[in-house]
Amino acid sequence: QVQLVESGGGLVQPGGSLRLSCAASGNIFSRKHMAWYRQAPGKQREWVAGIRIFGSTNYADSVKGRFTISRDNAKYLMYLQMNSLKPEDTAVYYCNYWGLTIATWGQGTQVTVSS
Repeated sequence: QVQLVESGGGLVQPGGSLRLSCAASGNIFSRKHMAWYRQAPGKQREWVAGIRIFGSTNYADSVKGRFTISRDNAKYLMYLQMNSLKPEDTAVYYCNYWGLTIATWGQGTQVTVSS
């Protein structure tokens, strides 16, 4: 079973930027479509952005034009560049597979957007 470790979160002012990273423990990463998800306080976890094995991407409407997902299959890494952050982006961010099967969730990384 793959292990997923998210990092890069923090406190940022509105309009600021952060880059999240997701490290996977095994080479199954390079054979999986991957995605970022987030869960805000009191809300259900939601899909944010997805990237297929060979790099095509999709985004939730709420982050389109502000977030960029990318991956490095050779290093088993995935990234989420977040620009023009808004208070409503505050959440715990998770990475996982993008599809019918889901790996065990990691601890996530907290992103807080506040002045």
